[in-house]
Amino acid sequence: MVRDFRRAADAVAAQIAAGRLRPGDRLPTQRAFARRHGIAESTASRVYAELARRGLVTGEVGRGTFVRAAGPAADPALAEPAAARVDLELNYPVSAGQSELLAAGLARLARPDVLAAALRPSGAAGTPAARAAVAGLLARPGWSPDPDAVLFAGNGRQAIAAALAALVRPGGRVGVEALTYPVVKAVAARLGITLVPLECDGEGLLPGALAAAHRASPLGAVYVQPTLHNPLGTTMQDRRRAELAAALRETRLTAVEDAVWSFLREDAPPPLAAYAPERVVLADSTSKRLAPGLTVGFAVAPPGLRAPVSAALRSGGWAAAGYALAAVTGWLSDGSATTIAAARRSDARHRQQIAADALAGLATGSGPGSYFCWWELPAPWRADTFVAAAARHGIAVTPAASFVVGPHRTPAAVRLGLASPPPEVLRRALTTLADLARTGPDDVAPE
Repeated sequence: MVRDFRRAADAVAAQIAAGRLRPGDRLPTQRAFARRHGIAESTASRVYAELARRGLVTGEVGRGTFVRAAGPAADPALAEPAAARVDLELNYPVSAGQSELLAAGLARLARPDVLAAALRPSGAAGTPAARAAVAGLLARPGWSPDPDAVLFAGNGRQAIAAALAALVRPGGRVGVEALTYPVVKAVAARLGITLVPLECDGEGLLPGALAAAHRASPLGAVYVQPTLHNPLGTTMQDRRRAELAAALRETRLTAVEDAVWSFLREDAPPPLAAYAPERVVLADSTSKRLAPGLTVGFAVAPPGLRAPVSAALRSGGWAAAGYALAAVTGWLSDGSATTIAAARRSDARHRQQIAADALAGLATGSGPGSYFCWWELPAPWRADTFVAAAARHGIAVTPAASFVVGPHRTPAAVRLGLASPPPEVLRRALTTLADLARTGPDDVAPE
C-alpha cells in the first residue's frame, strides 16, 4: 500500500513537472481520484498528503486541491562551481505571508461583475477610487497630493519615461545625479535625450551644480532621487530640498522626482514635490511596496503638466492595465499595502544589519532602511575584476559603471542589492564577498 500511494504521487508529480498540470490547476476530488486510479479513498488521501508534503499542491478549505506555483530554487552555491547564483543585482523584496494577503484581494476580482469592470480599458487618469487611494498612500506630514493630479502608468519606470517625454524634446538635455538609476540611462537613450551629470555630495544633488549646468547649456528638466538614492542610499534633508526647490524656481526647470523607494523612510522629510509643487512631477509605484508582477506606476503632475504627461502615457502605451489598477486599488483600500510596507521596512533594517556585520571594516555606505549598499572596493581591486571574481563564487553584483553618467572616471565600487536572497543566504554571500575583497585580485585563481 505504501508503494501504491507513492507510485500514484510520483505519477502526479511527473505530470506537474512536464507541465501537463500547471500552477493553479485544480485536482479532482479525492473520491474522483480514487475511482479514476482504482484505489481506496484512504489511499487517495495519502497521495494528496504526499503531494502537499513535497510542496507540489495546496489544499483550500471548501475549494479543493490546487497545483502550487514552482517553489524557490535550492540555496545557491557560494563556492565554485557556481551552477546557481545569489542575486545581489536586482532588488525584489518579498515579505512572509504577502501572497496570502494579496490573494484575498484578488479573490474580490473573481466576481463576474467586478471582473468585467476590471477588464475594461483604463485611461491614464484611472478611476476616482484609484486616484483617492493613491493620494492617501502618498500623503506625508507636510504634503498631501490632489487626487486629480494622479496619473497611472504600468510601472514606475513608465511613469518616469512619460514625465521625461512630456518635459523634454528629442535632442534635449536632462540633468541627473552623477551616479543615477541605470534604467533612466536607457530611457533617455530611447527618447533621444542627453543626460548631464551634476555634482553631488553626501546628501545628494547640489543646487548650485544644477544652476551652473543650466547656465552653461540649457537643460530641459532634471531627474532626482531625494530619498534613498539608488545606488548610494542617501537621503536629502529638509534644508537641501528647500534649496533645490529654490533652484528649480530660479531656473524655471521641472524636476522628475523618483520616490519609488521613499516608503522605506517614514522619517524622511516631505517629498521635493511639497517644496515646489508647481515644478515637480513625482513618480512612484507599487513594484517595491507590493510585487513587480502585478503593479501600477503613478505620476503626480502639477496642473500645467497633467495633459502633456497624460498624452505621453497614452502615446507611449504606458498607461496602467485595468486589472492591475483594480487589484492595486483594492490592496491600497483594504490595508494590505500598509501591512506589507511595514514588513518591508522591518526587513530592510534587518538586512542592513546583516550587511553591516558581514562587511564590517570595509568602505561601505548606505542610508538607514535602504535595500542598497554602496561598496568602495579596497585597492587594488577594480569593479570589473571584482564582479567577475564574485560571479565565480555564484554571486552577482552590479559594477559602478552601470550608474555612471558621462565620460567621468568610474569608481572602483559595486552596488549590493540586499532584498532578494533569503537572509541567511545573504549573510553567507556577503561574508564570502568580504573574504574575497580582503584576499585581493592577485590571489584569486582564474577560471
